[in-house]
Amino acid sequence: MSTNTSKFLSYVLRHAPQSIGLTLDGQGWAEVDDLLAKANEAGTSIDETTLRTIVAESDKKRFTLSDDGRRIRAAQGHSVVVDLGQPPVAPPSTLFHGTATRFFDVIMLQGLRAGSRQHVHLSADRATAYAVGQRHGKPAILIVNSGRMHADGYSFYQADNGVWLTDAVPVAYLALTENDVAGGDGK
Repeated sequence: MSTNTSKFLSYVLRHAPQSIGLTLDGQGWAEVDDLLAKANEAGTSIDETTLRTIVAESDKKRFTLSDDGRRIRAAQGHSVVVDLGQPPVAPPSTLFHGTATRFFDVIMLQGLRAGSRQHVHLSADRATAYAVGQRHGKPAILIVNSGRMHADGYSFYQADNGVWLTDAVPVAYLALTENDVAGGDGK
């Protein structure tokens, strides 16, 4: 699987469909045939077999094909406005957010915010959060009291790939253990 092609698809389907003249519907779907044609016109050679291989073999399950296989979308992580059509669901009592230690002080003042994306992304386990945090520098794992948040009226959604989404996480619902900051093993 080509990492460059997967990154291209993430860029187009999450952030800049207009960069190749692609239009997403309100739920983030694009016609596969349209995506392939516009990608090739823009100089990124992708055929349907390659596309389906990327979708099937992506360890993070970044993309979702419609049941009939004719449409594709990014599972989450959009900076363009889309409604993934996921109903609010009750989250596990605890979720995790991986970040870099350099962001910790700001997060503990402001809470977790979506930034340029539509939602804050949360993981169901420490190991995944640790891996996410490592991508940004020395990792820190924040523990989110998602059960209490939900009981207090905050909405949670689960993306097609299992990532938990919410609009923001106020500081009152965040905790961090010393081991998570010090570079524990993420387990």
